[in-house]
Amino acid sequence: MIEIKDLKKQFGDTCACDIPAFTINDGDILGLVGNNGAGKTTLFRLLLDLLKADEGSVRIDSVNPAESEAWKQHVGAYIDEGFLIDFLTPEEYFAFLGKVSGMKQSEVDERLKDFERFASGEIFGQKKLIRNLSAGNKQKVGIISALFRRTGTVILDEPFNFLDPTSQLVLKHLLTDYARETGATILISSHNLQHTVDISTRIALLEHGSIIRDLPNSEGSAAAELQEYFGAE
Repeated sequence: MIEIKDLKKQFGDTCACDIPAFTINDGDILGLVGNNGAGKTTLFRLLLDLLKADEGSVRIDSVNPAESEAWKQHVGAYIDEGFLIDFLTPEEYFAFLGKVSGMKQSEVDERLKDFERFASGEIFGQKKLIRNLSAGNKQKVGIISALFRRTGTVILDEPFNFLDPTSQLVLKHLLTDYARETGATILISSHNLQHTVDISTRIALLEHGSIIRDLPNSEGSAAAELQEYFGAE
């Protein structure tokens, strides 16, 4: 469970986050949607203690990330390529992540088999450093890094960016299968409304740093309201 209380972040005259109270329940697949500048990435960075809040607090499984690092073992995240160690090959990168997580190399190798379809023969065995991969393949490495430890919480910022249509469809199946198999809480932000509606169980609509609508999304029920909102902009 993720609990947000009185969370505020200001950049000059711009309000980037103002959320009095919001709870993300265990097992939710929460889609964050909003126009540019709505505050989606800022909220993720506050959740991950990459930004210091002006006021308020966040708790992930009852732990405040600003006060303890215990939460890191239970959260997988990918925001942008700054999360990657780009002077390594993908294989070296995952070996490193596995080692710091206490996984044997055989366990890392076995876990990565789950992502072979998503990797589509373009990441592993190429003998390329991450920095020399295409934007789409860097994105795949980052997404895999957020999922392969099978953590109970996953945070992905614009995961469909840079991916070709086939990879976007594979990613939707990958995320829904992951949620079903692990019971994880997954947070994604995306400008792609259709993909967000397809996979989310709940959708939060942000505007000027505030959550203005919290929409249940059983069988895509949020689609009409989202289309009305964005169509009016």
